[in-house]
Amino acid sequence: MKGRQIILDHINGREAAALMVDGLLDDLLIEGDAPRVGTIYRAIADRPVKGQGGMFLKTPDGMAFLRQVKGLAPGDRMLVQVTGFAEPGKAIPVTQKVLFKSRYVIVTPGAPGVNVSRSIRDDDTRDALLAIAHAEAGGLLADANLGLILRSACDGADAEEIAEDIRAMLDLYEAVMADGEGDAEMLSEGDGPHVSAWRDWSEPAEVVTEAGSFETHGVLDAIEMAQGAQVTLEGGAYMYVEPTRALVAVDVNTGRDTSPAAGTKANFALAKALPRALRVRGLGGQIVLDLAPMAKKDRRGFETALRAAFKRDVIDTTLVGWTPLGHYELQRKNARPALSEVLK
Repeated sequence: MKGRQIILDHINGREAAALMVDGLLDDLLIEGDAPRVGTIYRAIADRPVKGQGGMFLKTPDGMAFLRQVKGLAPGDRMLVQVTGFAEPGKAIPVTQKVLFKSRYVIVTPGAPGVNVSRSIRDDDTRDALLAIAHAEAGGLLADANLGLILRSACDGADAEEIAEDIRAMLDLYEAVMADGEGDAEMLSEGDGPHVSAWRDWSEPAEVVTEAGSFETHGVLDAIEMAQGAQVTLEGGAYMYVEPTRALVAVDVNTGRDTSPAAGTKANFALAKALPRALRVRGLGGQIVLDLAPMAKKDRRGFETALRAAFKRDVIDTTLVGWTPLGHYELQRKNARPALSEVLK
């Protein structure tokens, strides 16, 4: 089926959202057991970890870990926000750079100014959006060390919807910031899969909300395929995406193609397909690519293709580079629970 579909349903009793693009599963969000990304806590500093330059914090959901803790001492209270999903047995990753993010706007405490997404290029549209922002938040922005980012979803959106979104995020900001004293407590829970889909999958799409729509729209079949390691690539090549305890290993094979350029073609096909393969499986951390044989002169082109593919991805990924053995390494944020964990 051509086009984009956002399908909201449940799987194994867990809230879930799927993005289908031209009949392929392009993204998948499933509720995990760990605290949601974006959750804001009032946390209490517990003990420093000098070797790692961080500190363990007490939260109502267990221990959290905060980096860059200059000036903090055990017993200090602070507001922190969950930035990713912790691996089993590890502390919740948090930051003191709290953000309030919705479909149209991001409120940025400590980063003053009003900015419009660079993807919105029309000057009249940008001016109209700035006028809405200053009309709704001008006084607060002038008095507080506070900023606003108007997101790309604002382009073509209803002005009142944008204004309402700004008001809602500012109200949440004021409520959270006024509640900094007391014991460890959750002050705001992060968004679940359905709200996250509304917030981040903002391009035009058909939205399907009927119960059982995962089955009727082919999502369950796509999820079953994603639970396997093998991914078919263009040109008959394929790759295996296999998480281990230490890293995610990706192995590329040329398939039946025995031409001199088979390895190069397979590697470029991998570059295009890898972001989606990692997204739908919920995989992050250290990623090592065991590529098909390819001439060194083609490495720069491969890196360019890989960089272009991840530039369109929603999860922060750093391209680290080549190893002496000819592997390619990436570092990817653990932004969601692994599919293999939530569907055990």
